[in-house]
Amino acid sequence: MLITGAGSGLGRALAQVLTAAGAKVAGIDCRPDGLHELAAELPQVVVALADVADASAMRQAVGQLQDRLGPVDVLIANAGIGRENSATNFRPEDFEAQVRVNLIGVANTLAAVLPGMLHRRRGHLVAISSLASYRGFPRMAGYCASKAGVNALMDVMRVELEPLGIHVTTICPGWIRTPMTAHIGIHPSYMMDVAAAAQRIVRTIEQRRAFDAFPGRSARRAGLLRLLPCRLSDWLTRRAVERMTRP
Repeated sequence: MLITGAGSGLGRALAQVLTAAGAKVAGIDCRPDGLHELAAELPQVVVALADVADASAMRQAVGQLQDRLGPVDVLIANAGIGRENSATNFRPEDFEAQVRVNLIGVANTLAAVLPGMLHRRRGHLVAISSLASYRGFPRMAGYCASKAGVNALMDVMRVELEPLGIHVTTICPGWIRTPMTAHIGIHPSYMMDVAAAAQRIVRTIEQRRAFDAFPGRSARRAGLLRLLPCRLSDWLTRRAVERMTRP
């Protein structure tokens, strides 16, 4: 089982839950300090340093890990970044950075494990997307766009690969309390505990569900925003963001 972005946050929590369940886990991260901390905490996890935005580095890292642990049976493409990306102070470099990691990084990760899965005609691809993929939210242009792209990418993978014996799962959590979300100004009451989120994700993977979005109330609201007329949906979105960021 391979997890990207395993050095901190949700990735590390997933490694903790999976190793506790007896799974053989490999972790990839672009930060050496995060990998060192993970290896110190969970010495049974095999780690490799690579940036998911670098396709060549990902192929090399996955090859090294497979030499040590064997073929990847389950991939959790979790690595991601978030930056404020407002329409009133739009920075294309911030937009590009999020697309490169959150979307192109997922594509690079899939490409590194897919040939082996196709050869064996079995495997499970999992991508961690977000409720932010449902529509554009203020000050989150790059993040929302990248995660919407992840959903579309995984839809394609699921339709083509399921008949070939490869399961595909897209997971859309809401706000999770991690280092990435520590400074975004969301009220703590809207944040999920990272350990609880990891346990939910692992259950979804074990059940081989095609799609999961949680928490349920937030997922239903986000889904409704996609269905409403633009004027009403935009107004409700502004109101929701104001509530979540209220001190």
